[in-house]
Amino acid sequence: MDRVNDRTHLTATARIVAEADGSLPVLESDGPLALRRTRATGRPAGPYTRVTVVGAMSAPLGGDRLALTAEVRDGARLRVDSAAATVALPGRTAAPASYDIGLTVGAGAELLWLPEQLVCATGSVLRMRTTVALDPTARLVLREEQILGRHAEEPGTLTSRLTVRRAGRPLLDQELGFGPGAPGGWDGPAVLAGHRATGQLLVVDPEFTDRPVETRLLGEHAVLAPLAGPAALVTAVAPDALALRRVLDEALQVLGCA
Repeated sequence: MDRVNDRTHLTATARIVAEADGSLPVLESDGPLALRRTRATGRPAGPYTRVTVVGAMSAPLGGDRLALTAEVRDGARLRVDSAAATVALPGRTAAPASYDIGLTVGAGAELLWLPEQLVCATGSVLRMRTTVALDPTARLVLREEQILGRHAEEPGTLTSRLTVRRAGRPLLDQELGFGPGAPGGWDGPAVLAGHRATGQLLVVDPEFTDRPVETRLLGEHAVLAPLAGPAALVTAVAPDALALRRVLDEALQVLGCA
């Protein structure tokens, strides 16, 4: 088991602003959230400006308050990923850690939000919230992956909420809770059924208005479903991180995002 980190609680906010010309007028790192501009990626439609989040220290620990915001201005195309998994660890006290993500995507803009997995180690308590505001002409691909415990260890406690608004109207608002501090039943047959990897893929695309997504199963433990709006949500559970990534990669291909 890891030795409890002896540093004090920290508060850090990192910021990204992307313009249509590919520039990043704001790329502001803070604390453990180090932002690096990396090689652009893209398809024939044009390249995405790419930012990679690099962990500059162990975080989040109990009591930490982390935040990351990204503003994708009108016409911009931004991809945000991370260099490695984020590992939530216990701190010196029982205070929970928090990690707030705020995303704004403007007119005709696109955001690919594709971080690596979030791993909740034994004894950790993390409250994570992701809030997204979309212009009605914006496009979003957002992936979340939660791994409950490292290899052969019990999970930490995770509360995760995702709220998405499009043109100011609610598109998706859901909260998930896992681990010993979550309400009972989280590991039962109707939720994780003993699995320790769970995740989702949200795709919002105005083109879905004319060609709505149809509900379908992906593998044994994932489902693709349309939302009330030009959007689709994939929800999956899996025995481990590798199996989870495989099914979400398959979903990207099915939705034409790969």
